[in-house]
Amino acid sequence: MTAGEANGGELVGRVLGGRYRVTAMIGRGGMGVVARAVDELLGREVAVKVMRAYTDASGPELADLRARMQREAQAAARIRHAGVVTVHDVTEEAGLPVIVMELVDGPSLDEVLERRGPLEPHEAAAIGAKLMDALDAAHRAGVLHRDVKPANVLLEPDGRVVLTDFGIAAVQDAADEDMAKLTRSGSIVGSLDYLPPERAQGREPGPASDIWSLGMTLYAAVEGVYPFRRTSAWSTLSAIVTEPLPEPRRAGALTPVLRALMAKEPQSRPSAGRAREMLRAVAEGGDPHAAGPATFP
Repeated sequence: MTAGEANGGELVGRVLGGRYRVTAMIGRGGMGVVARAVDELLGREVAVKVMRAYTDASGPELADLRARMQREAQAAARIRHAGVVTVHDVTEEAGLPVIVMELVDGPSLDEVLERRGPLEPHEAAAIGAKLMDALDAAHRAGVLHRDVKPANVLLEPDGRVVLTDFGIAAVQDAADEDMAKLTRSGSIVGSLDYLPPERAQGREPGPASDIWSLGMTLYAAVEGVYPFRRTSAWSTLSAIVTEPLPEPRRAGALTPVLRALMAKEPQSRPSAGRAREMLRAVAEGGDPHAAGPATFP
């Protein structure tokens, strides 16, 4: 497989891993390309993700990314929850890892926001409650997502909300060259706008890191802005760590929940289970504080 094929140009029509025939492209990101395919062994449609090949990547760097992608895909496969995309298989094609997942029939939250603009607070809260339930299941299974953002949230017409790419994103597109180098070297894993303060400081992630990222996802979905985005990667990181969260203008009853989810210190944030109840209360027109103040120990 050539670099061009790995970047999506020539994948359609290819059979990956000896059984997955690519029928159409779905999208591409910093880590790789995602395509629609048919499992010729079982006769079902699936989604396949092929790691993007970088022409300047060293052998050890590629080996590390392959191992990380496979390891995290296997971890995601342990999670059984309707809100978590199902991983069917992990294989390789011409030395590049291929992750085979269920095909989710719906747009990403990112696409919905681009098409119709910000969500109403109760809409965002309802989506957030389902995502928190998925994160709760993942955290109980010992799996961190590390890259919660609108592009990794899929919305099906029947109301199902699906979180994709659990722990898979190790290389992401970045706004500037410095950030791209940092992300590919492994110093930062995740998309910059959704990076929690502890990650911006180089500390290890935990379940609370996913909570912050989902809080930012909901903030952006309701407010339509990224409150800590600045003119460079470094100034953005500084803002995430040191600056207070700007007062939301559209969030209404969702405001105290957003502040709780995006507390600077991880131990001050609610657990996924508690946050789910807080978000459900807002979605149903109730009091989010009634869910209680429990946080991470």
